[in-house]
Amino acid sequence: MRLFLVRHGETVDNVAGLYAGIRDSPLTTHGVLQARRLASHFASRSSSIGPVTHIFSSDLQRAVSTAQAIVDAQVAKVTEKEDTDHSKLQLVQVVELRERDFRSAEGKRFGTPHPDAETHDEMRARATGFVQAHLGPLLDSISNGDNCQTNTSVVVAHGLIPNSLLRSLLARYAPEEMARLANAKLSSGSVAGRSEFLAAWSNTGYLEIKVDAIVSSEEIEKSTVQLTVVRVNALDHLHGLKRTRGGIGSAKFDSKQKTMDSFFKPAAKKRRVD
Repeated sequence: MRLFLVRHGETVDNVAGLYAGIRDSPLTTHGVLQARRLASHFASRSSSIGPVTHIFSSDLQRAVSTAQAIVDAQVAKVTEKEDTDHSKLQLVQVVELRERDFRSAEGKRFGTPHPDAETHDEMRARATGFVQAHLGPLLDSISNGDNCQTNTSVVVAHGLIPNSLLRSLLARYAPEEMARLANAKLSSGSVAGRSEFLAAWSNTGYLEIKVDAIVSSEEIEKSTVQLTVVRVNALDHLHGLKRTRGGIGSAKFDSKQKTMDSFFKPAAKKRRVD
């Protein structure tokens, strides 16, 4: 199994430099293009990592829109192959995946003091609840040998809550991997002074975890899972993506507005009338 922790595409509040925790900021035009690039990237990797079989997102529109792009690309991919078993992918929206609540600083400029913001302990409690309710059963099915096919699970959230999710996940299943990430962060000097952060997420950046079933040599009936973080803040899918000019790229996405990418898409073929 492959597990991906993903941040949503660029939002209006990201561009404006505003705190948007539970504030429901929409994607920009550029953010939508980022999401589509990510969706195509996952679809193109389905032959090597398997199709997306489970996808979860925060219930805030920036995460939902990003996740829905992934769902649409997956459904289109399996429809081409007439694979009806994987054409019913459903997005599960989960409140616990919302971003950190900045409370009195919501909608205010970056750097505004926020002493009453949601604490890291509160965020970890939310993340742990999500792991127990949603990811735990998936990982347990692998350790029990119930799932013998390669598949992919995707979690689309925000910029800060994925760290709480990652900590909760690794603490439960792979404490040694958490220590490795912490040491790597310290040696590289990244996110210096932010001990609660194991990784960083750019817009549509993803962290990829390889999940393997491990059978104990001493007790053949007993097995567990091994989690290995193989990529952090991966952004290959954005290579060559340019922001649409004239302020369109940074504005709220308008489905009626043409973007630069749309000019390079092949025109739809007209049906021939005999």
